[in-house]
Amino acid sequence: MAPSASVFSRHLLFSFLLVLFQAAPCPVAAAGGSWSVLLPSIGISAMHMQLLPNDRVVMYDRTDFGISNISLPDGKCRPNSTDCSAHSVEYDIASNSIRPLMVLTNVWCSSGTLMPDGRLVQTGGWDDGYRVVRIYKSCDSCDWQEIPKGLNQQRWYATNHILPDGRQIIIGGRQAFNYEFYPKMSTTENSPSLPFLVQTNEPNVENNLYPFVFLNPDGNLFVFANNRAILLDYSKNQVLKTYPTMPDGQPRNYPSTGSAVLLPLRIKNGTVNAVEVLVCGGAPKGAFVNANNGIFDGALDTCGRIKISDPNPQWVMETMPMARVMSDMLLLPNAQILIINGVSAGVAGWELGRNPVLSPVIYQADNQAGSRFEVQNPSTIPRVYHSTAVLLRDGRVLIGGSNAHDKYEFTNVLYPTELSLEAFSPSYLDSSSSGLRPRIILPVTNTKIRYGNRLVIVFTVSGLVDPNSVSVTMVAPSFNTHSFSMNQRLMVLDGGVANKILGNSRYQVVVTTPPSGNIAPAGNYLLFVVHKEIPSPGVWVQMQ
Repeated sequence: MAPSASVFSRHLLFSFLLVLFQAAPCPVAAAGGSWSVLLPSIGISAMHMQLLPNDRVVMYDRTDFGISNISLPDGKCRPNSTDCSAHSVEYDIASNSIRPLMVLTNVWCSSGTLMPDGRLVQTGGWDDGYRVVRIYKSCDSCDWQEIPKGLNQQRWYATNHILPDGRQIIIGGRQAFNYEFYPKMSTTENSPSLPFLVQTNEPNVENNLYPFVFLNPDGNLFVFANNRAILLDYSKNQVLKTYPTMPDGQPRNYPSTGSAVLLPLRIKNGTVNAVEVLVCGGAPKGAFVNANNGIFDGALDTCGRIKISDPNPQWVMETMPMARVMSDMLLLPNAQILIINGVSAGVAGWELGRNPVLSPVIYQADNQAGSRFEVQNPSTIPRVYHSTAVLLRDGRVLIGGSNAHDKYEFTNVLYPTELSLEAFSPSYLDSSSSGLRPRIILPVTNTKIRYGNRLVIVFTVSGLVDPNSVSVTMVAPSFNTHSFSMNQRLMVLDGGVANKILGNSRYQVVVTTPPSGNIAPAGNYLLFVVHKEIPSPGVWVQMQ
């Protein structure tokens, strides 16, 4: 006897659902976070971004995009040019306003470092900007100053890092298999060769530009390029250690652009016992060539984590909730990691990315493996190639940029040039957490602190406080471009239990400042008190 139509229909529906269930993994529930558009247009596409210690943010794109959507002030034009538009701006967080700045030479795909005195020293670029050093010291009327031949070598797609002696090192760049320092100790200072950059360079593809560089607490540099890493004694130009290649062997640097962070450094008794690096996302081998032929390979959905302080360090692989290339990784004040921006197919380059990933992900490094990732609420604005992200003092994350074209393109393209500025507010900023949120009373902003000293922090909390759930973190403001935040580091300071000192809501916690410039190079940091994973607004301090 033939089955009835209703039985057949139910069987068909069951079969369809079974196939659907087997084909797609269960999505991870969104944990929170919220989005807001701060400005619909800042006039440029924020390809590079740096938070300054006066709560302003410098942004710039490139000088040969064409006319931007913001004019230079007072009818100014760039010298020897008919372009009277700005290609750099300063964003004032408090007033939510923009001031145009003038860059003279091409800053496209450059790099930079916030120096100990609060100046942004930015290096390299393209064409007439290859060897230029640009300096920006923020004030209401300040502008860029340029040193035409400040570098020994052409630096395009290089990585910079602040050093314990207050200088910055500039590593690599296109066809620059060496490194140099700024400022120079002498006019004859050379650029030591770095064969590791030759070894990791793939002909006609590269996959080792914008290397991931971190200052190890032993004073040496961890340098990751393509799919492997070394520990470099830059003062002697000596490779101290060669780390294993990541197990999947896939490229993680530009144009197969992943991202990376140095996981929070927890200081105990003046030392950091565990030093770990996390590298996430990227594109598979061959993806760059395929994308240039109109085939957009799926991005990598894996992260590699390695404890570089181990005698025999090995990569441990983890799987993200979704694949990403061209994403940014930021250290949040509560020691969690935010993964944001990017696409799920293709690579970095003009018109070479597809399928924007709109949902950020939180990574909690101290959770058990398999339960570290939490998907957050999505944005509605694609942030593809040339997007940026930086942490602000109030705990929000500033998001800008996105331009996959070689000029400003607003119509008849898949992903129009994006001029807007957004903020992502992690769930710790939800109003439901206001009773747990600390507010720092002391130290006051711009307090100077010295290495290895006792620091008393006074703070208020309006609700009930768990004295054993209080920690103090210091975060270095990073220079962000091309999915990597240069100079980014977070220290969890060595300290005791919070004590109530006055009334019902005032507390103090005593911590010890970082012991040396190897752990925290001199300069400006954001200091946070964290209570039950809810951070206070930050306070600027100067490490000396």
